[in-house]
Amino acid sequence: MTITRTGGCRCGATRFVAEGAPKFIANCHCDACRRSTGAPFSTWVGYDSTHVAWTGTRAIHESAPTVKRGFCPACGTPLSYSGLKWSEETHLLIGTFDDPSDLAPTMDAFPEEKLAWVRLLDRA
Repeated sequence: MTITRTGGCRCGATRFVAEGAPKFIANCHCDACRRSTGAPFSTWVGYDSTHVAWTGTRAIHESAPTVKRGFCPACGTPLSYSGLKWSEETHLLIGTFDDPSDLAPTMDAFPEEKLAWVRLLDRA
């Protein structure tokens, strides 16, 4: 049975469907993600790009020469990340899923950039 997950922006103008199991679920502590989302860290759910389909309009901002961040042009909700480093993947922000309750992060990315008061996941 294939897992199908849905999600989208706050206003509902931009939606996605993600098929299959995620490749990873990670908390990213990099400065770029903090500034792009306004959060102390961002939790990303990674999929092969061929397993993510969009409806509505997703605007793209090139936040760096090799990085594209997707967002809803109507309400501004940040939605996705794609970049040269993971060129075959689309990373979706966990808060944009309709039901993220069982999508628990299993790793921390760029922990060396975390804010001093943030606690990393227990790796035991």
